[in-house]
This record gives sequence, structure tokens and C-alpha cells, in this order.
Amino acid sequence: MTSADFAAILPEVLLSLYAMAALIGAVWAGKDEVTSTLTWATVAAFVAVAIWIGLSGAGENAAFADSFRDDAFARFAKVTVLLAAAAVLAMSQDYMARRGLARFEYPVLVTLAVVGMMVMVSAGDLMVLYMGVELQSLALYVVASLRRDSVRSTEAGLKYFVLGSLSSGLLLYGASLTYGFAGTTQFAGIMTAAGEGPVPVGLLFGLVFLLTGLAFKVSAVPFHMWTPDVYEGSPTPVTAFFATAPKFAAMALIARLTHDAFGASARDWGQIIGALAVASMFLGAVAAIGQRNIKRLMAYSSIAHMGFALLGLAAGTAAGVEAMLIYMAIYVAMNVGTFAFILSMEKDGASVTDIEALNLYARAAPVKALAVMVLMFSLAGVPPMLGFFAKYSVLRAAVDAGMVWLAVAGVIASVIGAFYYLRIVYYMYFGTEREALDGRMVPAQWLLLMGSALVMVFGVVNLFGIEGAAAVAAELLVR
Repeated sequence: MTSADFAAILPEVLLSLYAMAALIGAVWAGKDEVTSTLTWATVAAFVAVAIWIGLSGAGENAAFADSFRDDAFARFAKVTVLLAAAAVLAMSQDYMARRGLARFEYPVLVTLAVVGMMVMVSAGDLMVLYMGVELQSLALYVVASLRRDSVRSTEAGLKYFVLGSLSSGLLLYGASLTYGFAGTTQFAGIMTAAGEGPVPVGLLFGLVFLLTGLAFKVSAVPFHMWTPDVYEGSPTPVTAFFATAPKFAAMALIARLTHDAFGASARDWGQIIGALAVASMFLGAVAAIGQRNIKRLMAYSSIAHMGFALLGLAAGTAAGVEAMLIYMAIYVAMNVGTFAFILSMEKDGASVTDIEALNLYARAAPVKALAVMVLMFSLAGVPPMLGFFAKYSVLRAAVDAGMVWLAVAGVIASVIGAFYYLRIVYYMYFGTEREALDGRMVPAQWLLLMGSALVMVFGVVNLFGIEGAAAVAAELLVR
């Protein structure tokens, strides 16, 4: 390993060392007694590493014989993942402590999952890709069943593990087929073997299995089966984490794989991703209509939004990747704010997940209701909220790539999906009279809810540098 190799992986190394030191320190100091301190230290570590990566400069660095890539695309994804994880940890500390779930393992496992995500988005080799995916997944299996005295939480962890194992099997099978045909696991070598034009049949089978394995990670239809049950059964802060950072990392990994290893064959994989996008958009939009549990509703919302992100990726162009990155960054911000509010949905100290409990909520908490309304409008893609421009960008990318049918399908799915978001707004302002929720919001939850809502409003004027960074990342990936 050269000094350049070490410099490229230094953020991952430091976070890994931090996780191991935190684990040893927590056991030595009294385990759960230091959980609060450890959680906030982890938040600070994530923010510090995100700032460091964001300011680390431009250019492209390849490490370990081009198996690990430190470029603008990876840096954009890593910063988003780190900030999303920091936000979820910050807003969940009070919730976990009041419900006896504040165990020191939680921030440690989240740290290891984040390291896996950072490896995923920098992968330049199928083996590195798999290492990152498994490091992330193994940590997430545990946090899904963190509430050990809950049957639903245990069920969520088991379902996630079983379907995650199936995903890993398909991913490995696709990698073995690809290696067998291309003679290499490196993306650059696979690109050479694929050549220009249609993908050879052997590689095509490998590509299909690789995309199928990764489709599980973004809950794309028909590989979404675990999502509603895991979202409902997991502790709400864990659900918030599942809905943000892992989704962004997995979507970035799909972009990395398709463009770095199969970039010359966009017409072949574009059809696969387009089919996944349409199925996800429509099933997520239709299935959410009948949901009364807000966590299950957000699960189907996530499925639909992954469909829209895949819509941009299916275009196979730099504009499509840029639109996907912007869409996912906005999606993460919307979900952080939404889950900050869901964490505060309580009545007499007990969590409430029934959306009908929000009836006339605006009378009891008008400011919070207004913020939630903004977020619901943005999730639905109602102008002039930022979510509208996110959807417009992926639809525009599809149209520019000649996939008008995909854009039309996206518009129809968006109209259907608007129903269940607007229904929540209707309940808050025009619902029937009932006893109001009395949950309190800690400062971190309040700041994230209000900050997310403000971004959805003022982001249409200035996207805070995200648009420019996404453009640089996309141009570097798609050459």
C-alpha cells in the first residue's frame, strides 16, 4: 500500500478506528452509561469528516490498482451520507433514551454501516463493491432488531436478514458471471470486455444479476417485499436511518456500476432500470393509498421515490446522473424533516403511528403543522416546493434521452402519489375533532424539522451549492 492509497482511504480508516475505539471505550466505561456522550461524539465525527471530505479538493484519485476511487462523485455521495447519518443520530438520542433503547452499540453500528456506504460509493472493483455492501448490511440487520423485547422488531430484523442474504447471493452470482466472461473484477476491465454497442450475452446475464442484487438495497419493485414490514417493526430512529443514508449510497453505487463498468452499453441496462423505475413508481403510489400507519406509508413513499431516482439514472446520460444526485439529496432532506416530526408523534408518552391521530393537529401546533405541510407538498412534488423541481429534473433527463414514455409514466405516478401526502395535510387542517397529540420535540428534532421545511421553500432560489457539486460529480462519472 502506497501513501497515495492510504490517503484515498483515510476517512474510512479513521471512522473504522473510531468505531473500534468507541466499542472498547464503552465496554470499559460502563456500557450504556456513556451512550449519550458516544452518540453526540459520533454526530460530531460524522460532521467533521463530511466537512473534511467536502473541502479536500477536486480531481480524481485511484487507489489499490484502481479498485478504490476517490473522485468528485464519491465525495458528493460520502458527504450526503455522513450528514444524513449525523442528522438521524442527533434527532434520535432523546427518543432512544426515553424508551430504553439507548445502547452504546447503536452509534457504533451506525458508524460501521456508514463506513460500508463510503466504501460502496468509491468501489472500482466488484470485490470492493461487495465488501462495502456487506459491511453496511450486516450492521443494519442488527439495528433493525434493536428492540429485543418486541416481536415486530425481531421480525423486521429477521426479514431484513433473509432478504438481504438473497440479495447478496444474487449479487455474488452476478459478479461471478461477470468475472467469468470479462476475466477481471475491475470496472475498467469489465468496460473493455463489454466493448461498444450491445453487451455480450455472458456479461448481460451478469449485469442483470448485479442490478437485481442492488435493486433489493433501494427497495425497487419487485424486490421491495421487506420494506414496509421492516419500516414498521424497526424503532422509528432506525427507520429514519433506513430511509435516508443507505438509500442514497445504494443509488450512487448503481450509478457507479452502470457507468464505470457498463457505460458504453447504456441502452441495455437503461431498459432494465427503466422497468424497475416504472414498477416502483406505480406500486409505491398505489399501495400507499390504503396505509394508515405512517411508517408503512413512508415505506411505500420510499419505494415510489426510488422509482423517480431510477428514472433519471435510466437516461444513461450525465444530465440523468446529475438529476438523480440532486433528487436523492433533496429526498434525504425531506425524509430527515419528516421523521423528525414522526419521532414526536406521541400521546401520553406512547408513540402514535396512525395518521388519523393528526386530525386538526394544526390547532394544537400551528407552526409544526405548517412545516409538515411544506414537507408533504414537497414529497408530493407540488410547486413551488423544492420537491417539484427534483421531479422535474429527472423527468427532463428522461425526455432529453428519448424516453418520453418513462416521463409520462412518472407524471401519472406522481399525480396518484399526491393523494396520500395531501390526505395528511387534510387531516391536520380539516379533519374531525379529536384529542390532540401531546408529544414534545427536543431542540435537535425541532431544528431539523424547521430547517428541512425552510430548505424546501428557499432551495428553489439557491440550492446551496448542491446543484454545482452534482454537475461536477456527474460529468466525472459519465465520460
